Amino acid sequence: MAGAVPVLLRHAGQRLASTLLVLAGAVALLFVLTLFISGNPAQVLLGPRATPEAVQAFAQAMGLDRPVHERFALFVWNVLHGDLGTDVVSGRPVAALVAEVLPYTVTLTLSAIGIAVLFGVPLGCYAATHPGSALDRAAAAVSIGFIAIPNFVVAIGLLMVFSIWLDWFPVLGVSRSGDIGDQLARLALPAVSLALGWIGYIARLLRASLLEVLGEPHIRTLRAYGVPDRVIVYKYALKPAAIPTVAILGLGVGRLLGGAIFAEIVFARPGIGTLVYDAISSRNYPVVQACVLVVVALFTLTNLAVDLSYAWLDPRIRRAGDAR
Repeated sequence: MAGAVPVLLRHAGQRLASTLLVLAGAVALLFVLTLFISGNPAQVLLGPRATPEAVQAFAQAMGLDRPVHERFALFVWNVLHGDLGTDVVSGRPVAALVAEVLPYTVTLTLSAIGIAVLFGVPLGCYAATHPGSALDRAAAAVSIGFIAIPNFVVAIGLLMVFSIWLDWFPVLGVSRSGDIGDQLARLALPAVSLALGWIGYIARLLRASLLEVLGEPHIRTLRAYGVPDRVIVYKYALKPAAIPTVAILGLGVGRLLGGAIFAEIVFARPGIGTLVYDAISSRNYPVVQACVLVVVALFTLTNLAVDLSYAWLDPRIRRAGDAR
């Protein structure tokens, strides 16, 4: 056990180094994209009615009149120090704007993942242990249907049925009064709209992976010794079978963050999605740039955590990585 700790730390260090390289590449790419803004960037940011004096003063304040290499060095320096620029509209630091709405987006995304795992894992386990049953066939049909329906269509449908027709949930917005019950009620429909498709993904993927694991020799040996099926599934088979599901969830964080944009707009929730939408509408490129950078960082760090979880779920993956 003691010898496994340095191996695990070395594995984590390798994955962390690759994650930092990805983040560095994202920072460089975001800066390069700003160079392709047509026309004078200061004129674009301030709008067509800005005077030449205002454009020149803004360009000097933002460092847009400097050479490209100096602007890139300044951009990297500011990012490393948490300075994501200044909001053109309000004049506030962009980092402060992102910090205000980021908890709403993270809470929505984590809630959607939690709901998907809560329902998808038991459904996948039951389908794997009862292949060909009526519930297995019904789960397959429902899963494919949920996967095929876009998130914003689900969001609008849930809003119409449960908020407007049945009046079971609040219609729009979030509670800022500190009422936990009201906050959960306003979070329920957006989270469910994001989670429905992923319940199907998790259930079908876990079913296929679990069926494969249940057919391995050591599982047949356990059955020959009379070990109950419930113990075999949840103690011996589920952990290795969960690796593909964990991988999909890691990659799905990016899709969930993208779906959160539509959910936040439909349900009028504050968040990164709403902030990006408003910033694009007003051509507030510093805010768009900062939000994209934050989303990339969240996606990359989530995949780092998923990658490290592989080594915990199956040590053979860690040893294979060390052998390379």
